[in-house]
Amino acid sequence: MVGMDGMIRWDDTGSMTGMIRHENLGLVELVKNPEIQGRLYEEIKSVVAGEEAKEIEEEEAHKMPYLKAVVLEGLRRHPPGRFVLPHSVTEDTVLGGYKVPKRGTVNFMVAEIGRDPAVWDEPMAFKPERFMGEEEPVDITGNRGIKMMPFGAGRRICPGIGLAMLHLEYYLANMVKSLSGRKSKVTKLT
Repeated sequence: MVGMDGMIRWDDTGSMTGMIRHENLGLVELVKNPEIQGRLYEEIKSVVAGEEAKEIEEEEAHKMPYLKAVVLEGLRRHPPGRFVLPHSVTEDTVLGGYKVPKRGTVNFMVAEIGRDPAVWDEPMAFKPERFMGEEEPVDITGNRGIKMMPFGAGRRICPGIGLAMLHLEYYLANMVKSLSGRKSKVTKLT
């Protein structure tokens, strides 16, 4: 079982800072969208029925498809890192209509890839349902096309992607389980 204290040991992309930034923004999305938070809470309650005091475990998190969809939508909207490592081109080339000279540096804005209106319907809306019931699920590894890349892509993908997804699901499920139903003094988030 992964403990909550494991979340405290990382630092920026592939790190605690990056993951906290992502999860805090994910939690803000849930506060801004109480119907999504409510649906997630109901899924959590249905899986851990009658065991309110215990932490959600890995096996239980794997039984929550809406939880996974909420995490994926959070990663699409708020990836843990904004950029990937810069790359240099080996010869003069044209990329997106721009001439890039040999040894020129190219960088990708990861957050913008997940917000491309040519790929995503209503890209700025927080809609976890886009990750449910699809014929072919969105591939976040970059092996079948890149629609989002919160952990990089291809052979340079973050080697901790499996552990990161487990931690994100575990953290979010336990936070929502612990905090849902509490009254908030916040009346409006922008």
